[in-house]
Amino acid sequence: MPYTPSGFFCDRLIRERERRDGEGSLGKPLRFGGQDFTALKRECLQKKTLFEDDTFPATVDSLGYKELGAKSNKVKNIVWKRPKEICENPEFIVGGASRTDICQGDLGDCWLLAAIACLTLYEKLLYRVVPQEQSFSDGYAGVFHFQFWRYGDWVDVVIDDRIPTFNNQLVFTKSAERNEFWSALLEKAYAKLHGSYEALKGGNTTEAMEDFTGGVTEFYEMKEAPKELNKIMKKALERGSLMGCSIDSLVPARFETRTTTGLVKGHAYSVTACKHTQTKDSKVRLVRLRNPWGQVEWTGPWSDNSKEWTSLSKAEKEKLQHQNAEDGEFWMSFEDFKKNFTKIEICNLTPDALEDDKIHKWTVSVNEARWVRGCSAGGCRNYPDTFWTNPQYRLRLLEEDDDPEDSELACSFVVSLMQKNRRKERKMGANLFTIGFAIYEMHGNKQHMQKDFFLANSSKARCKSYINLREVTQRFRLSPGEYVIVPSTYEPHQEGEFLLRIFSEKRNTSEEIENRIEADHPVPAPVSAVGDESEEDHKFRTIFQEIAGDEMEITANELKKVLNEVVSKNQELNTEGFSLETCRSMIALMDMDGTGRLNLQEFRPLWNKVKQWQGIFKHYSVEQSGSISSYEMRNAINDAGYRLNNRLYDIITMRYANESMNIDFDSFISCLVRLEAMFRAFQAFDQDGDGSIRLSALEWLQLTMYA
Repeated sequence: MPYTPSGFFCDRLIRERERRDGEGSLGKPLRFGGQDFTALKRECLQKKTLFEDDTFPATVDSLGYKELGAKSNKVKNIVWKRPKEICENPEFIVGGASRTDICQGDLGDCWLLAAIACLTLYEKLLYRVVPQEQSFSDGYAGVFHFQFWRYGDWVDVVIDDRIPTFNNQLVFTKSAERNEFWSALLEKAYAKLHGSYEALKGGNTTEAMEDFTGGVTEFYEMKEAPKELNKIMKKALERGSLMGCSIDSLVPARFETRTTTGLVKGHAYSVTACKHTQTKDSKVRLVRLRNPWGQVEWTGPWSDNSKEWTSLSKAEKEKLQHQNAEDGEFWMSFEDFKKNFTKIEICNLTPDALEDDKIHKWTVSVNEARWVRGCSAGGCRNYPDTFWTNPQYRLRLLEEDDDPEDSELACSFVVSLMQKNRRKERKMGANLFTIGFAIYEMHGNKQHMQKDFFLANSSKARCKSYINLREVTQRFRLSPGEYVIVPSTYEPHQEGEFLLRIFSEKRNTSEEIENRIEADHPVPAPVSAVGDESEEDHKFRTIFQEIAGDEMEITANELKKVLNEVVSKNQELNTEGFSLETCRSMIALMDMDGTGRLNLQEFRPLWNKVKQWQGIFKHYSVEQSGSISSYEMRNAINDAGYRLNNRLYDIITMRYANESMNIDFDSFISCLVRLEAMFRAFQAFDQDGDGSIRLSALEWLQLTMYA
């Protein structure tokens, strides 16, 4: 279900508070669905029962929604069984986790399995995702847990060990060892994280790799790789990055076939070192790779037995740890590496994922936000009227790279824009948006950049293309300075959450450019003498007196009648007048004695404001439409004297805009009345002027119910 305005923002505030308490870190992961693994296991052991997870039950709902849904023939004969019902001696891990533990079943999630296989090459990382102290013997209670990185937080996912089977065989991922179950249970936990097994169908290996590490992945096609690729690879390895490469197989039938030089097409290799070495004649750039099979190696130049090694001194060979063994690891020249491989992926890890203090760690900035239809979902630069309304992030590059070979003073950094939750929302028809970002140079501006800035300035850098992937990532080199990054969907009005991360070699800071929340309170215009009244003012006072009678006080219903008689004469507004709710809000704003009625003196200052707001509305309204665009609402609110941040503009749009993302005159006035009332109330409670207040439940309810 989509978030309600209040639900989304309350949830976001709670998450931010949790993070301040350290929740969501590797050492203190969030409990997915609020489930505590230790407490659940203890409870089951005490009761001598096996855990049954009612949040991801052993039913068709957990299998899927379409191809694996209730109406599908594929699920009719599936039986959920625990490992002890499948074989006699089940084990969590048999003889260490390896790539042979991951055999694909009847689910199109090879992208996930390739990432798991890659993870088995890095034990420390693997056992963060797959906690080792789990078994089917000591303390077995049918409950297991796994940890994943999920949009900025580490989460601990608890599952029971009931797995889908058909004829007593696992339907989905299985191990080559019939009694080994860690990979099947890991797949189940990942399916739970995304809502169902079917949600895992189709994907990109980098997506899962990031969910296992919290890293940011760069992807290069060799034929389009930057000229400094060798330097990028070398620095990435120095920072503990994971690196994989592969050779495209154009003919599916020849997938994973060997070339004449021993390399395997359609197969993933790990890059384990990048070194420069000195032969008798020249300097050579070398790359060390590993075949996860543990055998089948490159047989070309610089392979284990090649003549090139004879040109190196004994000291150089030792430095490169050259070994003549069929262990799957081999060296090749950087030129042969580029010539033979077609793709390379670099997964840059965050500092918290790297334990070795000797590693040069990245500096990482993380920002999360949301594109809101009609307010901050402005689309790309092709839509200049709305592009400026997208969330904006100030990036300060403070130090240039340490690179003695480079005469240019520049800062290297990687920008990652990731859209959130689209896989989980597939069953509701959600698809991936086409996303991207642009980077502009700026100088000291602390306010959200307006439309004119983007019309007058071209981008300093931008992503190569907008694309419908979960994440768009690109590396840049820019001079030290201040920049603004604008992430967006390609088309406007596309609503969703996103995460923006910046990895830099040296210090950087990034933050959302948010206006300071404040309000100008001009002194109300003095009540004019009767002789100086405008025709409209005179008419208003006459109608007020007629309706109010001798008491000269009016109710909300009477106020509605007064206002609508005056406003209906103004043809430019093209409005049906004020609603009863707006008139109630006006009375609440000006009702100083708590009677629920207004006299003429109480209402005069508000009437002057309404006239001022009426002028602003006319300025921004589309001719004869009787409304203003929700995107223009930012400017209108600013002209009325209120400075708000992006979250508040989002709330206003969701609260007051119609389905066409327009705001009519009544809603416009209602919004400004509410803003005025809430600012006044806050200032009344903020006695010491420190920008924060404390309210009791009664005060909070009184304030919000009558506003």
